[in-house]
Amino acid sequence: MIITKSPEEIALMHESAQIVSKTLGILAKEVKPGVTTLELDKLAEEFIRDHGAVPGFLGLYDFPNTLCMSPNSQVVHGIPNRKALENGDIISIDCGAVKNGFYGDHAYTFEVGEVTEEVKKLIKVTKESLYKGIAQFKLGNRVGDVGYAIQKHTEKHGYGVVRELVGHGLGKTMHEDPEMPNYGKRGRGKKFVEGMTVAIEPMINMGTKRIKQLPDGWTILTSDGQPSVHFEHDVAIVNGEPRLLSTFDYVYEALGIETEEENPFRLDLANLK
Repeated sequence: MIITKSPEEIALMHESAQIVSKTLGILAKEVKPGVTTLELDKLAEEFIRDHGAVPGFLGLYDFPNTLCMSPNSQVVHGIPNRKALENGDIISIDCGAVKNGFYGDHAYTFEVGEVTEEVKKLIKVTKESLYKGIAQFKLGNRVGDVGYAIQKHTEKHGYGVVRELVGHGLGKTMHEDPEMPNYGKRGRGKKFVEGMTVAIEPMINMGTKRIKQLPDGWTILTSDGQPSVHFEHDVAIVNGEPRLLSTFDYVYEALGIETEEENPFRLDLANLK
């Protein structure tokens, strides 16, 4: 069952999502060769708690940490550890926070030092697909429209679209209806309605779409060992259109990146009604 949100609830979800966005922003300054994912995890937990929220992943389904940290061929759900990041790595950082009873859930894939042009392209195309999917999350469209947009853009570059892991509805629980696959057919699936809130999160592999799981019960990685990239935004339908609850602005400020990619989807809290 799809749980729609009132304007007041969307404003609360925006606050939760922004805490996650700010957390990713402070981590952006620290992602560099030599740092461990466990150090980044501790930093994130302190920041979230200092801002009146609690980590959304810590203890959820018995997950042991605040962040899912997935380097290189790991797709998602990597567990932070004491292994230092190295020049040329990439790292997907997926973060959740709960405030006022609502979840924020948001991810960004970072470059560690200098990465190859091939990996840069995978990152660029995956992020482009995120916004192509978001553009289809509007009144009257269906789940398949979002998945189709992501799949079409990434597969034309020869990349593999993970099938077993999907985006999801978001609200007072981390995972609500509907599931939001990153593949699909236009006009298929559940219809979008006003007040829906979802996490859209393409997980795109350089090679095969196939994945496997480590014995830790959490870490998912590509079956061919090639890199995987993951981006995620929280999005609401407001007045029929997709509006971002999360933002990469804090990441971009930290990294000195200028872009207008979020402009078509910004939420105007003053006109939220």
